[in-house]
Amino acid sequence: MKLWGGRFTEATDKLVEAYTASITFDERLAEVDILGSLAHVNMLGKQGIISADDATSITDGLSKILERLRAEGLPFDVADEDVHMNVERLLYEEIGPVAGKLHTGRSRNDQVALDMHLYLRDATILIVDKVRDLQRALVDVAEANMDVIIPGYTHLQRAQPILLSHHLLAYFWMLDRDASRFSDALLRIDMMPLGAGALAGTTFPIDREEVAKALGFGQIYENSLDAVSDRDYLLEFLSASSILMMHLSRFSEELILWTSEEFGFVELADAYTTGSSIMPQKKNPDVAELVRGKTGRVYGHLMGLLTVMKGLPLAYNKDLQEDKEGVFDVIDTLVPALTLFDGMVRTMKIRENRLRDAFARDFSNATDVADYLAKRGMPFREAHAVVGRLVLACIEAGTNLAGLPITVYRDASSLFGDDIYEAINTRAVVGARTSRGGTAPAAVSVQLAAAKERLSAKNERARG
Repeated sequence: MKLWGGRFTEATDKLVEAYTASITFDERLAEVDILGSLAHVNMLGKQGIISADDATSITDGLSKILERLRAEGLPFDVADEDVHMNVERLLYEEIGPVAGKLHTGRSRNDQVALDMHLYLRDATILIVDKVRDLQRALVDVAEANMDVIIPGYTHLQRAQPILLSHHLLAYFWMLDRDASRFSDALLRIDMMPLGAGALAGTTFPIDREEVAKALGFGQIYENSLDAVSDRDYLLEFLSASSILMMHLSRFSEELILWTSEEFGFVELADAYTTGSSIMPQKKNPDVAELVRGKTGRVYGHLMGLLTVMKGLPLAYNKDLQEDKEGVFDVIDTLVPALTLFDGMVRTMKIRENRLRDAFARDFSNATDVADYLAKRGMPFREAHAVVGRLVLACIEAGTNLAGLPITVYRDASSLFGDDIYEAINTRAVVGARTSRGGTAPAAVSVQLAAAKERLSAKNERARG
């Protein structure tokens, strides 16, 4: 017998049961569903809406079900449609007909909204913690490699030399914005919809503030229609997740390039790579490739829910059942991706000999030759042209700017002196960029201190 079956005269088609049921994926909400019900029944008893004895009986029954869930799981049935109906059936089996009083003053519409708010609040806090762990890994690796210089790129062409630490900290600040987005989204996730009923509130004298306090919510929805139909907080979570995955995908792409023999800048630990079934020599960056690939599915879930929501009238519609699987999949994608990246970054080996070799055959110090002339009074645009011709001369001679004789420099401009070679030394080129946010060791040290302070402040705030 369906819990809602009073007005129906024939059984539900089995295919309809299977097609409309959500228990196959919303069973993961069982714990938060029970916790929400415990807070609800406690309020019903305090308000005198149900008797104290009935409230105690229901509370005891729910507590036993929660213990079973945590110890061994629960037997769910697709015939009961969703996690709420399954829990209520199990409660009926535990304590009898008094279980039917649990649903007094609420609807599955505000109940499922409550469950998603509770579940996503915990998931978002976990994701922020994982982001902070990865930020700490970046800080640690950056600090341990402050003397390592790598080629910097624009258009994937050699541009200017930079500190590896500077490059890694760029991802630190991307991730910091990600953490801020999730933390800001928590303000909207931390809203309690329970008490909205199906759409119009309830005739029972409920105390929504009491339930919100018991469940740790900071805010309550002020409009019952909005409470049961709002999925903005899920869209916001999916949007923040998409941006975070985009950042991880960009980092993945660089690690994939850097580990190739053509670059050879880093080597990933064996624990985070795989081999080939046919080519014995292969060491494939599969983790990075999968993070890059899974970014598309996260984007897809955002677009999917946006599309579901775009034409829905108020208030609840069954379409909203489609809000869960995508969110669950994004959580299941993000949490391991962040965990794996933490380990991958901490254990990667920097191939300093390959990095040193890289600068022997490039022109990433060309800007500094132009700056040398500009500092001696030549207009930068003219200096740019002079250096362009010097680069062309290097290409024709099969050398680099450090290999050009001083006579060639002086033929190009009388402003050149013997100190040009010191000015274009790779370490000098990096050390000269002392502007705030620049790649000079002094500037990166300031940035590193700011990153550490940022993490310290976030930790203090979290403990507070």
